[in-house]
Amino acid sequence: MFEEERKRSIVHFVEKHTRASVQELSQELGVSESTVRRDLKELEESRLLKRTHGGAVSLQSVNFEAAIPEKADRYLDEKQRIAHKAVEMIQDGDAILLDGGTTTLQIAKALRAFSNLKVITNSMIALNELKDCRNIEVSITGGLLRQDTLAFVGPMTERSLEMVRVDKAFLGTNGLDLREGITTPNMLEAATKRKMISVAKQVILLADHSKIGQVSFCKVADLREMDHCILDRETPEGFIRGLKGLDLDYTLV
Repeated sequence: MFEEERKRSIVHFVEKHTRASVQELSQELGVSESTVRRDLKELEESRLLKRTHGGAVSLQSVNFEAAIPEKADRYLDEKQRIAHKAVEMIQDGDAILLDGGTTTLQIAKALRAFSNLKVITNSMIALNELKDCRNIEVSITGGLLRQDTLAFVGPMTERSLEMVRVDKAFLGTNGLDLREGITTPNMLEAATKRKMISVAKQVILLADHSKIGQVSFCKVADLREMDHCILDRETPEGFIRGLKGLDLDYTLV
């Protein structure tokens, strides 16, 4: 196994299992523990995982959140497919709410085709994408700017959201679990997402398969509170069966 292939295998294993020990990775890959430790050091320097004592954890672990530049290209094909389906749910004349995140950014990139939209967002990167679209009335919530996500959160953001009602809210998530629901590592982020849910007629959750089975620090909502989920076709079958058991509408793309 070549070095780059080995490193990709390490990242995949850690993301799949959330965490892994040096010994587990050594046995899985058939290489020495010293080789694994060296690879983990280089992968952490590339911000592809986080080293711990004796191993590594996924960047999706409960207390860790990767910055926007580190997440932008991960699962990009899946995010674009999810965004394309989300855009099909939007109609001219709608007022929509875009959550912060790299999947909702892909929605923002596709909104230029509309002739009459109102868009409210707490995302600086979505605002930057839409700032010169004359056919879209864009509102930014303001609030406390999180440097990692470039999204506004906190009491000021929530007060801004209290003043509006939207047809559709498109929400991203860090973790998505049948029992624990929708979770995120940051308390202010979680509260802001809850406020978004409360002001929307329809709430659409967007999640690529890397979020499935992940549980972060702060609870946002139960899955039953979503009106629709858009997931990619790599979503585990067991999770799909669970959605059916909850009688929750979903689309696989």
